[in-house]
Amino acid sequence: MSRVPELKPVVVTRAETSDGPLTRELKSLGLPTLLWPAVSVTPADPGPLTAALAAMRSFGWIVFASRNAVAAVLERLPAAPAGVRIAALGTASAQVLRQRGWPVDLVPHEANAAALIATFAAQWQPSDAGVRVLYPASSRALPTIAAGLTQLGAQVTQVEAYRTEGSALDVDDCRAWIARGGVGAVTFASPSAVTELARALGVEDFERLLSGAAAVAIGRTTARELSARGHTAVVAESATLEGLARTTLRVLQQKRA
Repeated sequence: MSRVPELKPVVVTRAETSDGPLTRELKSLGLPTLLWPAVSVTPADPGPLTAALAAMRSFGWIVFASRNAVAAVLERLPAAPAGVRIAALGTASAQVLRQRGWPVDLVPHEANAAALIATFAAQWQPSDAGVRVLYPASSRALPTIAAGLTQLGAQVTQVEAYRTEGSALDVDDCRAWIARGGVGAVTFASPSAVTELARALGVEDFERLLSGAAAVAIGRTTARELSARGHTAVVAESATLEGLARTTLRVLQQKRA
Protein backbone atom coordinates (compact mmCIF):
# COMPACT_ATOMS: atom_id res chain seq x y z
CA MET A 1 0.00 0.00 0.00
CA SER A 2 1.41 3.37 -1.00
CA ARG A 3 2.54 5.80 1.66
CA VAL A 4 0.59 9.01 2.07
CA PRO A 5 2.61 11.36 4.33
CA GLU A 6 0.69 14.39 3.06
CA LEU A 7 -2.48 13.35 4.88
CA LYS A 8 -3.36 15.09 8.12
CA PRO A 9 -2.37 13.23 11.30
CA VAL A 10 -4.57 10.70 13.04
CA VAL A 11 -5.34 11.01 16.74
CA VAL A 12 -4.85 7.89 18.86
CA THR A 13 -7.02 8.11 21.98
CA ARG A 14 -6.31 4.70 23.48
CA ALA A 15 -3.79 4.22 26.28
CA GLU A 16 -0.50 3.62 24.49
CA THR A 17 2.91 5.13 23.82
CA SER A 18 4.55 6.18 20.56
CA ASP A 19 5.42 2.54 19.82
CA GLY A 20 1.99 1.21 20.83
CA PRO A 21 0.13 -1.29 18.65
CA LEU A 22 -2.40 1.07 17.04
CA THR A 23 0.25 3.72 16.44
CA ARG A 24 2.44 1.11 14.75
CA GLU A 25 -0.44 -0.02 12.54
CA LEU A 26 -1.18 3.54 11.47
CA LYS A 27 2.47 4.36 10.82
CA SER A 28 2.90 1.18 8.78
CA LEU A 29 0.24 2.57 6.44
CA GLY A 30 2.09 5.85 6.13
CA LEU A 31 -0.19 7.81 8.44
CA PRO A 32 1.26 10.40 10.84
CA THR A 33 -0.13 10.17 14.36
CA LEU A 34 -0.89 12.30 17.39
CA LEU A 35 -1.03 10.68 20.81
CA TRP A 36 -3.96 11.95 22.85
CA PRO A 37 -4.38 9.09 25.35
CA ALA A 38 -7.76 9.98 26.83
CA VAL A 39 -7.87 6.88 29.02
CA SER A 40 -5.39 5.02 31.14
CA VAL A 41 -5.45 1.40 32.23
CA THR A 42 -4.37 0.77 35.81
CA PRO A 43 -4.33 -2.31 38.06
CA ALA A 44 -7.42 -3.11 40.08
CA ASP A 45 -7.50 -4.35 43.65
CA PRO A 46 -6.03 -7.84 43.11
CA GLY A 47 -8.04 -9.49 45.88
CA PRO A 48 -11.34 -10.28 44.12
CA LEU A 49 -9.74 -11.61 40.93
CA THR A 50 -7.19 -13.67 42.87
CA ALA A 51 -9.98 -15.19 44.96
CA ALA A 52 -12.08 -16.00 41.90
CA LEU A 53 -9.16 -17.67 40.14
CA ALA A 54 -8.41 -19.71 43.24
CA ALA A 55 -11.92 -21.15 42.89
CA MET A 56 -11.55 -21.71 39.15
CA ARG A 57 -12.60 -25.36 39.37
CA SER A 58 -16.13 -24.28 40.25
CA PHE A 59 -16.54 -22.39 36.96
CA GLY A 60 -17.60 -23.83 33.62
CA TRP A 61 -16.59 -20.82 31.52
CA ILE A 62 -14.31 -17.82 31.65
CA VAL A 63 -15.19 -14.94 29.32
CA PHE A 64 -12.61 -12.42 28.15
CA ALA A 65 -13.83 -9.17 26.58
CA SER A 66 -10.45 -7.44 26.18
CA ARG A 67 -6.72 -8.01 26.03
CA ASN A 68 -6.37 -6.13 29.31
CA ALA A 69 -8.55 -8.72 31.01
CA VAL A 70 -6.47 -11.48 29.40
CA ALA A 71 -3.26 -9.88 30.70
CA ALA A 72 -4.64 -9.55 34.22
CA VAL A 73 -5.63 -13.22 34.34
CA LEU A 74 -2.47 -14.58 32.70
CA GLU A 75 -0.37 -12.69 35.24
CA ARG A 76 -1.98 -14.76 37.99
CA LEU A 77 -2.84 -17.96 36.14
CA PRO A 78 -0.19 -18.83 33.53
CA ALA A 79 -1.71 -22.19 32.55
CA ALA A 80 -5.22 -22.75 31.28
CA PRO A 81 -7.47 -24.23 33.98
CA ALA A 82 -8.49 -27.82 33.26
CA GLY A 83 -12.14 -28.41 32.48
CA VAL A 84 -13.00 -24.73 31.99
CA ARG A 85 -14.12 -23.50 28.57
CA ILE A 86 -12.79 -20.20 27.26
CA ALA A 87 -14.65 -17.49 25.34
CA ALA A 88 -12.93 -14.47 23.83
CA LEU A 89 -14.57 -11.35 22.43
CA GLY A 90 -12.41 -10.56 19.40
CA THR A 91 -9.59 -12.20 17.53
CA ALA A 92 -6.92 -10.15 19.33
CA SER A 93 -7.84 -11.53 22.75
CA ALA A 94 -8.13 -15.03 21.31
CA GLN A 95 -4.71 -14.75 19.67
CA VAL A 96 -3.00 -13.72 22.91
CA LEU A 97 -4.59 -16.64 24.75
CA ARG A 98 -3.61 -19.17 22.08
CA GLN A 99 -0.06 -17.85 22.01
CA ARG A 100 0.12 -18.67 25.72
CA GLY A 101 -1.24 -22.17 25.17
CA TRP A 102 -4.83 -21.52 26.21
CA PRO A 103 -7.49 -23.23 24.08
CA VAL A 104 -10.27 -20.88 23.00
CA ASP A 105 -13.65 -22.55 22.60
CA LEU A 106 -15.82 -19.65 21.51
CA VAL A 107 -15.12 -16.50 19.46
CA PRO A 108 -18.07 -14.63 17.92
CA HIS A 109 -17.87 -13.57 14.28
CA GLU A 110 -18.25 -9.94 15.33
CA ALA A 111 -16.37 -8.45 18.28
CA ASN A 112 -19.29 -7.03 20.20
CA ALA A 113 -21.28 -8.08 23.23
CA ALA A 114 -24.49 -8.85 21.32
CA ALA A 115 -22.64 -11.21 18.98
CA LEU A 116 -21.00 -12.94 21.94
CA ILE A 117 -24.36 -13.56 23.62
CA ALA A 118 -25.89 -14.74 20.34
CA THR A 119 -23.03 -17.21 19.84
CA PHE A 120 -23.53 -18.57 23.35
CA ALA A 121 -27.29 -18.82 22.77
CA ALA A 122 -26.82 -20.77 19.52
CA GLN A 123 -24.99 -23.56 21.31
CA TRP A 124 -26.79 -23.37 24.67
CA GLN A 125 -28.15 -26.65 25.97
CA PRO A 126 -30.66 -27.28 28.79
CA SER A 127 -27.82 -28.88 30.73
CA ASP A 128 -25.97 -25.55 30.67
CA ALA A 129 -28.53 -23.96 32.98
CA GLY A 130 -26.83 -22.84 36.16
CA VAL A 131 -23.30 -23.05 34.75
CA ARG A 132 -20.96 -20.66 36.53
CA VAL A 133 -19.20 -18.09 34.34
CA LEU A 134 -16.24 -15.97 35.42
CA TYR A 135 -16.14 -12.60 33.69
CA PRO A 136 -12.99 -10.56 34.47
CA ALA A 137 -13.80 -7.06 33.29
CA SER A 138 -12.94 -3.39 33.25
CA SER A 139 -14.11 -1.10 36.02
CA ARG A 140 -16.29 0.51 33.34
CA ALA A 141 -17.63 -2.64 31.72
CA LEU A 142 -21.15 -2.27 30.39
CA PRO A 143 -23.73 -4.72 31.81
CA THR A 144 -24.52 -6.28 28.42
CA ILE A 145 -22.40 -9.43 28.69
CA ALA A 146 -23.22 -10.29 32.29
CA ALA A 147 -26.93 -9.57 31.78
CA GLY A 148 -27.10 -11.56 28.54
CA LEU A 149 -25.44 -14.63 30.02
CA THR A 150 -27.65 -14.40 33.09
CA GLN A 151 -30.75 -14.37 30.88
CA LEU A 152 -29.53 -17.57 29.26
CA GLY A 153 -29.42 -19.18 32.69
CA ALA A 154 -25.76 -18.82 33.66
CA GLN A 155 -24.53 -17.73 37.06
CA VAL A 156 -22.14 -14.90 36.26
CA THR A 157 -19.38 -13.70 38.57
CA GLN A 158 -18.15 -10.36 37.23
CA VAL A 159 -14.81 -9.36 38.75
CA GLU A 160 -12.92 -6.11 38.25
CA ALA A 161 -9.68 -7.17 36.56
CA TYR A 162 -8.37 -3.69 35.74
CA ARG A 163 -9.42 -0.07 35.99
CA THR A 164 -10.14 2.26 33.08
CA GLU A 165 -9.73 5.89 34.08
CA GLY A 166 -9.37 9.29 32.50
CA SER A 167 -5.84 10.34 31.57
CA ALA A 168 -4.18 13.74 31.91
CA LEU A 169 -4.00 15.23 28.41
CA ASP A 170 -2.01 18.23 27.24
CA VAL A 171 -5.27 20.02 26.51
CA ASP A 172 -3.61 23.23 25.34
CA ASP A 173 -1.72 21.33 22.66
CA CYS A 174 -4.87 19.44 21.64
CA ARG A 175 -6.80 22.71 21.32
CA ALA A 176 -4.04 24.24 19.21
CA TRP A 177 -4.35 21.36 16.71
CA ILE A 178 -8.12 21.74 16.72
CA ALA A 179 -7.98 25.51 16.20
CA ARG A 180 -5.87 25.20 13.06
CA GLY A 181 -7.87 22.27 11.67
CA GLY A 182 -4.82 20.08 11.72
CA VAL A 183 -6.41 16.72 12.54
CA GLY A 184 -7.49 14.32 9.81
CA ALA A 185 -9.19 11.63 11.87
CA VAL A 186 -9.74 10.57 15.46
CA THR A 187 -9.67 6.89 16.37
CA PHE A 188 -11.71 5.53 19.26
CA ALA A 189 -11.08 2.01 20.56
CA SER A 190 -13.59 2.10 23.42
CA PRO A 191 -16.63 4.04 24.64
CA SER A 192 -14.50 5.26 27.57
CA ALA A 193 -12.14 6.98 25.14
CA VAL A 194 -15.08 8.92 23.69
CA THR A 195 -16.34 9.89 27.14
CA GLU A 196 -12.96 10.98 28.47
CA LEU A 197 -11.84 12.91 25.39
CA ALA A 198 -15.12 14.83 25.43
CA ARG A 199 -14.69 15.53 29.13
CA ALA A 200 -11.09 16.69 28.76
CA LEU A 201 -11.68 18.97 25.77
CA GLY A 202 -15.07 20.28 26.79
CA VAL A 203 -18.20 20.27 24.64
CA GLU A 204 -17.21 23.15 22.36
CA ASP A 205 -13.76 21.88 21.40
CA PHE A 206 -14.96 18.28 21.10
CA GLU A 207 -17.64 19.47 18.67
CA ARG A 208 -15.11 21.55 16.75
CA LEU A 209 -12.71 18.61 16.53
CA LEU A 210 -15.24 16.19 15.08
CA SER A 211 -16.79 18.74 12.76
CA GLY A 212 -13.52 18.78 10.84
CA ALA A 213 -11.98 15.37 11.54
CA ALA A 214 -13.45 11.95 10.79
CA ALA A 215 -14.39 9.81 13.78
CA VAL A 216 -13.46 6.14 13.37
CA ALA A 217 -14.72 3.61 15.93
CA ILE A 218 -13.42 0.11 16.50
CA GLY A 219 -16.93 -1.30 16.92
CA ARG A 220 -20.62 -0.58 17.17
CA THR A 221 -20.68 0.01 20.91
CA THR A 222 -18.06 2.73 20.59
CA ALA A 223 -19.89 4.18 17.57
CA ARG A 224 -23.09 4.35 19.63
CA GLU A 225 -21.31 6.42 22.26
CA LEU A 226 -20.34 8.92 19.57
CA SER A 227 -23.85 8.87 18.14
CA ALA A 228 -25.25 9.70 21.58
CA ARG A 229 -23.13 12.86 21.43
CA GLY A 230 -24.39 13.79 17.98
CA HIS A 231 -21.54 12.45 15.86
CA THR A 232 -21.57 9.75 13.20
CA ALA A 233 -18.59 7.42 13.25
CA VAL A 234 -17.22 5.14 10.58
CA VAL A 235 -17.03 1.64 12.07
CA ALA A 236 -13.83 -0.30 11.47
CA GLU A 237 -13.92 -3.06 8.85
CA SER A 238 -13.01 -5.48 11.65
CA ALA A 239 -12.97 -4.92 15.39
CA THR A 240 -9.19 -5.09 15.59
CA LEU A 241 -6.49 -2.44 15.73
CA GLU A 242 -5.44 -3.43 12.23
CA GLY A 243 -9.00 -3.01 11.02
CA LEU A 244 -9.24 0.35 12.78
CA ALA A 245 -6.04 1.54 11.10
CA ARG A 246 -7.02 0.33 7.63
CA THR A 247 -10.45 1.92 7.87
CA THR A 248 -8.90 5.19 8.98
CA LEU A 249 -6.62 5.20 5.93
CA ARG A 250 -9.56 4.52 3.64
CA VAL A 251 -11.60 7.33 5.19
CA LEU A 252 -8.76 9.82 4.82
CA GLN A 253 -8.11 8.81 1.23
CA GLN A 254 -11.80 9.27 0.43
CA LYS A 255 -11.80 12.71 2.08
CA ARG A 256 -8.78 13.75 0.03
CA ALA A 257 -10.38 12.52 -3.19
